[in-house]
Amino acid sequence: MRALFIEHDHVSIGGPIWRAFEKHGYQIERFQIVPQNDYYQPNVVANFPDLTQYDVIVPMGAPWGVHEDERIGNWLLPELQKLQAAHNAGIPIFGICFGGQLMARALGGSVEPAKEAEIGWCEVESNDKSLIPTGPWFEYHFDSWQNPKGATPIATTNKANQAFVMGRTLAMQFHPEIDPQVLDSWLTVKRDKDYLKSIGIDIQTLRDQTKREHLASDKRALDLVDSFLRRIATAEVIKVDNKISATTKLHPVK
Repeated sequence: MRALFIEHDHVSIGGPIWRAFEKHGYQIERFQIVPQNDYYQPNVVANFPDLTQYDVIVPMGAPWGVHEDERIGNWLLPELQKLQAAHNAGIPIFGICFGGQLMARALGGSVEPAKEAEIGWCEVESNDKSLIPTGPWFEYHFDSWQNPKGATPIATTNKANQAFVMGRTLAMQFHPEIDPQVLDSWLTVKRDKDYLKSIGIDIQTLRDQTKREHLASDKRALDLVDSFLRRIATAEVIKVDNKISATTKLHPVK
């Protein structure tokens, strides 16, 4: 069995989510969209593999927004179309943060800048604690989504929707893949560290919290993947037919 992790940048690694899928016998394959050298000019062209040839798709996080067609549309729009096609073909999709936002838009919802960012360890309000327990889960996002019509909302905070299920897709706003190694990978990007400092977040405190939490968080991540594969990946397929098109003029690739 093959699980494709779509990595939108060079610092998004799978942590305990990799390990959870490997535990179930999946071979992890990785597809990176924006190389490190293009991080600050991310509107690249990506040669996506055929997503329908995989047993599970895991679209990961990103520092950009699913609404930013002008900034990343050269790969964002094809990815939305391919994810919608994979969803309609019954391929289970486990969308994380930006990946969850992708699924919201691909399935007919919308994504926009949030009124306030969510960063750090937070508890969620869950309608289905056997699938998404209250946490705490790690948040690191600046946008929010409106759930697609026909989706089943699962979790929220007072700032954003946090999870929905639709057919064989599970979309999450939080980061179940976080552990100390994943956080350190993110913090290799100087812009991220500077931003956290600018809004008063102490990076060492964030690291210390993550070290204290990660064993329990790893267990929640493992349980989450178990529940996803047992309940969501085998659910009835729910197809959508909304057209995905650019909301702004795309910039040519330089």
